[in-house]
Amino acid sequence: MNPKLKVMAEQRRGWFKRSDVLAAGYSDAELRRRLRRGQWARLSRDAFVERSEWPVDEPPWERARRLHLLAVRAVTDRLENVVVSHQSAAVVHGLPTWGLDLRRVHVTRSTGRIRSSETLSVHRSPLEADEITEVGGVRVTTVDRAITEAACTASYEVGVVLADAALRDGLTCSERLVRTADRHQHWAGSPAARAAARFADGLSESVGESRLRVLMDNCQLPEPRLQVEILADDRQLIGRVDFLLPGELVVEFDGALKYGETAEAVIAEKWREDRLREHGYQVARVIWPDLDRPRATAARLLRRLA
Repeated sequence: MNPKLKVMAEQRRGWFKRSDVLAAGYSDAELRRRLRRGQWARLSRDAFVERSEWPVDEPPWERARRLHLLAVRAVTDRLENVVVSHQSAAVVHGLPTWGLDLRRVHVTRSTGRIRSSETLSVHRSPLEADEITEVGGVRVTTVDRAITEAACTASYEVGVVLADAALRDGLTCSERLVRTADRHQHWAGSPAARAAARFADGLSESVGESRLRVLMDNCQLPEPRLQVEILADDRQLIGRVDFLLPGELVVEFDGALKYGETAEAVIAEKWREDRLREHGYQVARVIWPDLDRPRATAARLLRRLA
């Protein structure tokens, strides 16, 4: 990207238009060529972004978040009197992207004529003043309404993941989550949103832990205690565990990035697990693939309980 186009993109908060490309001295043929090479990407109608300098090892979910936030900026700069909503608002608020379809930017408006497209989803719904806020200069639905909207259009499990994260990060409280979900009980999908608001728990420390809670509840395992500190006989801390079920069963969710690559971290975790067993606890581990086979995972945990 030449310096002139770079300045134009910075003025638009990271994206640029075809007219900017031509004004900077590029041709339409060069625009198409850079799109084919993947150096530039199309965000939406007449909105593009330079991505050749992005980290090559960026996780796919972070790349999806980055692209969606840029698409949100492009849409809100082009359209007036819209409020970013649903999963797009959840992304703007910094909530997890797991389970969210980010192919289109979602906006809500009460009046006016704007049509949905391949990159834009327009919702028509009344918006109360207390359901609109501003984040980074962008008008968005509040965290509580965004979670309700996303749960209604995605799933109960997505709603739990979002609500857990919002509670954990102090973005809302349980009372507001429940009140907002109940306010919109007439929406399609509202039973999922209302159930997610009531099941949410800010002690879940990751997407995986939230999904594991849903799995255990769906499969009727005993209700676990979360983030329990296990003490030795001398009152020294052995460790803080993800879940503790009746029968002294410790369940740990192992995310891919939990320990990093250091041998010291692996050794420390092994020592911690040995100490737990020495004090009468069983330890079961659940990893990402286990969440996609809930019956088998639940059966394994039930056998350990027995």
